[in-house]
Amino acid sequence: MKKLMLATVSMFFIAAMAACSSTASVESEEKLVINIAHGNQPGEPIDKLAGKWKELIEERSDGAIEIRLFPSSQLGSEKDVLEQATMGSNVITMVGYDFLMDYVPDTGIMNAPYLVESFDELLYLTTTDWFEEIKSELNEKEISIVSTNTVYGERHLLSNQKVSLPEDLKGRKIRVPNNPMSIATFKALGAAATPTPLGDLYTSLQQGLIDGAENPIPVLEGVKAHEVSKHLSLTGHQKFITAWISGTNFIDSLPNEVVQMLKETGDEAGEYARNVLEEDDKKVLAEFEKQGVEVHEVDIEPFKEKVQDVYDKFPSWTPGLYERIQKLLENRPS
Repeated sequence: MKKLMLATVSMFFIAAMAACSSTASVESEEKLVINIAHGNQPGEPIDKLAGKWKELIEERSDGAIEIRLFPSSQLGSEKDVLEQATMGSNVITMVGYDFLMDYVPDTGIMNAPYLVESFDELLYLTTTDWFEEIKSELNEKEISIVSTNTVYGERHLLSNQKVSLPEDLKGRKIRVPNNPMSIATFKALGAAATPTPLGDLYTSLQQGLIDGAENPIPVLEGVKAHEVSKHLSLTGHQKFITAWISGTNFIDSLPNEVVQMLKETGDEAGEYARNVLEEDDKKVLAEFEKQGVEVHEVDIEPFKEKVQDVYDKFPSWTPGLYERIQKLLENRPS
């Protein structure tokens, strides 16, 4: 297998050189170089996923493919790198489905609040005919999904004051990612949704520009938000999975064997990181409590009721989208 992959990449290199052009970055020693970018901090589950993915790719390609990792938004924001990908850059980047709404609006429902009871339900949706339609629409926008098996985590709220009910959020500036779904969700809860880059979250809290932030617990720990805000409310408002995408031009320039290997190893790395996430959630929660963070269990029913209107906020969605998703989930194989 390794020899076959090495031969495949070598043939790709020779063909690219013969054509005098390629969207892939290839070093003089005939290595195919692919950049993997994400916005999370070193040591977080997503960063560990990227490290495992690099290890798997380089091992299975027998060194013919070199993976360069760019955590902490080193190549730019989520939207910036997504644009780089659509322009043909040799990059694979992690994006939330809500960020893909600018290209295919229906993707946003994957990250809608309180949509599902489990991550497995979300991951199942990526195996359906509906999702194949989504992928085809994304391809038309120069976006190719490489891997879908990434659980980002359950999102909770960390703030300067205790939040037990949606009413406690009224007028509070809550940091959210800069995408329509996250903004609509926290507006529905009564907060002043404040889009802020993840890398600016800590200083924004420190300077009083925001009153709180939401994210999975390991991500909040990764940006040290708990050093400033001391109230964690377990709202679980989104079960969040993400996609790893690249530009269609770049993916189409690669041999099929390489593309398949990227998908398989990406899915394997995602499974590895899911186990890491489960362990880290427990460890970080315990560490938060040691460092004086008050952890509040909340009744999520009032939050669920408040966000029901979110599903009516996107007229660009295909009519009947929510009902179609619910039917798919009802018919999910047990």
